[in-house]
Amino acid sequence: MTGSTAQPTTMLSEDESWALLSSVSLGRLAISVGDVPDIFPVNFVVQRRTVLIRTAEGTKLSGAVVNQRVAFEADLHDVAQGWSIVVKGIAHLLQGAAEIEDAERAQVLPWIASRKDRYLRILPIGITGRRFHFGGEMEHPFDFS
Repeated sequence: MTGSTAQPTTMLSEDESWALLSSVSLGRLAISVGDVPDIFPVNFVVQRRTVLIRTAEGTKLSGAVVNQRVAFEADLHDVAQGWSIVVKGIAHLLQGAAEIEDAERAQVLPWIASRKDRYLRILPIGITGRRFHFGGEMEHPFDFS
């Protein structure tokens, strides 16, 4: 099988990663409660290079508050290419009036008709991004034919 000459994976810069992350509104929040990892789909916005999530009381919120170290991932793809951004950071529950007013200006709107009046802000420790070029399997570096 003949492979593509393009690199299948390209690392993205921090600026490119934040720009791509800002272009979508659905991601996944990964938390760990005790020794049990869990992952939740969430809608979000990027605000000043932080990830802002609007949520309700429940497992997701309490898990992020108890064990503040979280991971967040968002991606997008089509048949030819895709990208994935991962943010690792500290979850901060917004509580003061000024923090909540600032978050409300970001317009994180709930997707479903349910009460979601709590905000989590992920303060990044690091961000990594990769772009993927889909296609056939790469040729083996050694020809054994």
